[in-house]
Amino acid sequence: MSRIIVIGAGIVGLATAQRLSTAGHQVIVLEKDPDVALHQTGRNSGVVHSGLYYTPGSAKARMCHAGSRSMYRFAEDNGIAFKVTGKLVVATSSEQIPALNELTKRAGANGVLVRSVSAAEAREIEPAVRSVAGLHVPATGIVDYTGVCLALAEQIRLAGGEIRLGEGFVAAKTRSDGVAVTTEKDEFRVDYLVNCAGLYSDRVAMASGLRPSVRIVPFRGEYFELVKERHDLVNGLIYPVPDPRFPFLGVHLTKMVNGSVHAGPNAVLALAREGYRWRDINVRDLGESLAWPGLWQLGAKNIVPGAKEMVRSASKALFARSLSQLVPGITSADLVPAPAGVRAQALNRDGSLVDDFLVERDARQIHVLNAPSPAATCALEIAGYISAELESIAS
Repeated sequence: MSRIIVIGAGIVGLATAQRLSTAGHQVIVLEKDPDVALHQTGRNSGVVHSGLYYTPGSAKARMCHAGSRSMYRFAEDNGIAFKVTGKLVVATSSEQIPALNELTKRAGANGVLVRSVSAAEAREIEPAVRSVAGLHVPATGIVDYTGVCLALAEQIRLAGGEIRLGEGFVAAKTRSDGVAVTTEKDEFRVDYLVNCAGLYSDRVAMASGLRPSVRIVPFRGEYFELVKERHDLVNGLIYPVPDPRFPFLGVHLTKMVNGSVHAGPNAVLALAREGYRWRDINVRDLGESLAWPGLWQLGAKNIVPGAKEMVRSASKALFARSLSQLVPGITSADLVPAPAGVRAQALNRDGSLVDDFLVERDARQIHVLNAPSPAATCALEIAGYISAELESIAS
């Protein structure tokens, strides 16, 4: 069996390390932070996606359909909190009906069970919602992804693997007999390297001798929660019809496993890869984003929706107004701040967002360069894919 280093202790890295270690490989996980799941995994809304939105035939579509089932099964087998709540996607005006119909077609192509509902039927599912029509997705749910990561970490250790927290990756070099890996504290010689570094995946790739065609540009998603007295406004998940001009799903409402209601996220450029607040600025991170031509191309293509996101970021009242389009009566007094997240989005040089999961490899290295939502849902399936890729390299 092989000796393998996995970089990154988010859900994709841990799922991969668990898959490899339980198959008998000697696995070391390197994580620069003092604990697991501190970034994308631990700062999202906990949704187990069904595969509704994704391009038919894409890795996202295939893995999400399978991943939702495997994630629920893993949670149940390991005593992790989850709930299959269902999701209601609502059109709030007749102009959104064609886009809602397109989602119905895409769901059918992806094997996702959905039901078109009238405004009255939507209110039977979510009594507080306002709509002219809707789409009910019964398989969507929520899970404690941090709990999933803790369970994966325990299984890695029980299988003889090692998780080195607080040990940042520095560089790697492929040699004829393996990969030489340098960290801030140590040096390793291993057979293979797997990069699941999320927000830093492009940097890890470049420090390992690759020249990736994409760059990670961080987008902050800002959240609020409804005050406790308003939790009964939402039974499950309420989403808008996505705006086709903008690459994100829009502000939505999510009933969490603890009964609270998450509201958000919006999407704005983060000024640091760990830029969870406007005042979090990292000169190197920001300089790399601004130096990438794709960011300027993306901005030019999305001036209007991008400006709206920026304004909403600065105004709690506007954030509440967006939510009130879904559930009338929500005001800024009903919202309290919740921790923000940062999405590691791979961006091409021409300004197009990488729409699917992206994995690049060389003779002894595999690099996961784009794994935004629904990567948490798909984590166990991505791990299976990476395991198969390593077998292909080894053969």
